[in-house]
Amino acid sequence: MLLRMSTLFVRTLRDDPADAEVPSHRLLVRAGYVRRVAPGIFSWLPLGYLVYRNIENIVRAEMDEAGFQEVHFPALLPREPYERSNRWEEYGDNLFRLKDRKDGDYLLGPTHEEMFTLMVKGEYSSYKDLPLVIYQIQTKYRDEARPRAGILRGREFVMKDSYSFDVDDAGLEHSYQRHRDAYISCFDRLGLDYVIVSAQSGAMGGSQSEEFLAPTIYGEDTYVRCSACDYAANVEAVVSPPMRALDASGLPAAVVHDTPDTPTIATLVDVSNEREDIRRANRAWTAADTLKNVVFMATYPDGTTEPLAIGVPGDREVDIKRVEAAMHPAMLRPFEEEDFPKFPALVKGYIGPGALGGEGNIRFLVDPRVTEGTAWITGANEKGRHVYGLVRGRDFEVDGEIEAVEIIEGDPCPRCGATLEIARGIEIGHIFQLGRKYAEALGLTVLDENGKQVTVTMGSYGLGVSRAVAAIAEQHFDDKGLVWPREVAPADVHIVATGKEDAPFDTAEALATELTNAGVRVLIDDRRGASPGVKFKDAELIGIPTIVVVGKRLADGVVELRDRVTGESTDVAVGDIAGRIVDLCRA
Repeated sequence: MLLRMSTLFVRTLRDDPADAEVPSHRLLVRAGYVRRVAPGIFSWLPLGYLVYRNIENIVRAEMDEAGFQEVHFPALLPREPYERSNRWEEYGDNLFRLKDRKDGDYLLGPTHEEMFTLMVKGEYSSYKDLPLVIYQIQTKYRDEARPRAGILRGREFVMKDSYSFDVDDAGLEHSYQRHRDAYISCFDRLGLDYVIVSAQSGAMGGSQSEEFLAPTIYGEDTYVRCSACDYAANVEAVVSPPMRALDASGLPAAVVHDTPDTPTIATLVDVSNEREDIRRANRAWTAADTLKNVVFMATYPDGTTEPLAIGVPGDREVDIKRVEAAMHPAMLRPFEEEDFPKFPALVKGYIGPGALGGEGNIRFLVDPRVTEGTAWITGANEKGRHVYGLVRGRDFEVDGEIEAVEIIEGDPCPRCGATLEIARGIEIGHIFQLGRKYAEALGLTVLDENGKQVTVTMGSYGLGVSRAVAAIAEQHFDDKGLVWPREVAPADVHIVATGKEDAPFDTAEALATELTNAGVRVLIDDRRGASPGVKFKDAELIGIPTIVVVGKRLADGVVELRDRVTGESTDVAVGDIAGRIVDLCRA
């Protein structure tokens, strides 16, 4: 492959795009890889599409190497299979819905579990046909409410999705591990730094689930890792260490105090420590002694709503993403001013368990940290009044527990008890043990070896192909531009010819031809009118890993070999440069 800057369809930009929030968005636009068409929708220019295709080819090669078979589905899909799995409604506003000229309902596929299930149902009927793994690389569509970060979170994206089909759970476990190993090989080849974390299954359903995350400070996913053991998990999947119930038999009875002008945890703690009739002799009250009850409105895909109260210790915040993960498919929003008049038992700033759960007609869930037998300061459901020493299990009951608090640095590891560290990353892959959810919904069964109909068990395995372009860019850049790993770069070598004489250009052309014939992918900057400074800035911005400068040192019989990754520069004899580059590409 030989590309010429003089004819390449590319224009580099000196200024960042106004809407760029993350380095990958900024650099992919500036270096002429992608262009915005609409919010969350991008076009690929030649250099960008080369990188995308390199990534796609690596993904396909690793899937094929693992023994998986490629199929391909349409992006335009009928409503009926998604109704049978309940996802026509569950997907809510994220689904692109449309009608054809005969008023038939269709959607643009956000994911293809139903289609894979029906394909296998139509072809296979015996346990002898299984196990089976099939995959596709396909464009997906999701109507993101807030598309952002360029191609990292768009409304149109390309994903590799594969599905395993097994007779039993042991077979599913084996298929799951095969995919896990294939993903490790794939991301290693892509040059990505990644971690594997426990995750929630969310809209996919199923049991075991793991995410592959590319660590970066700009990532949308927050995850934890243990400082002592190998535990790692998305914050949505972190489970609190088991907490035993406490004996409350010796605790004093709860007492209500007038606490005017204390609608916040901070004001309540201050008043509690200032007042002689409330303060404690052994230690000061803290926010951790208070029970904060936060009320949300939950909206379900069918449009129904219900209020939901979450109780957490007052020194912690409610993590709405964790609650939504546990409440899926409901979406939550905090109560607003206009909501309170509909529920007169709720006194804003002074909400307590007495107005929640049971007869309170508002479902009341608490974080596991609000353990049976623990005593709390909390709202008395009257303006300017709080109750002290209210004990769970003695003075109030709850409708259940839910992992709700925002995980913070230093929380205990659920596995070993050591402290947790917080990090951020980009989700680049997600693997699920789906089980029989979709097979049951769509009637996928086979005859087992005893002639009995059994429901097939499935696994689902997604890998973001277009997202990987941005994830790699997020991890491979410097203050000058992109720095691609060689296997995904749009070319192996960027030859820059400088000067006004013919000799550097003739030498560069000859080198480009020799390298191309040797199987090296070449981009040559053969522009006669561009200054050396412009050419060097473009080369650094575009980010091809090896740069060769053919310029004034040619008179001494040498060219300059620059390593874009390390920044090191070496003079190499003209007669040796082709061999050096071929060796670099084969290393």
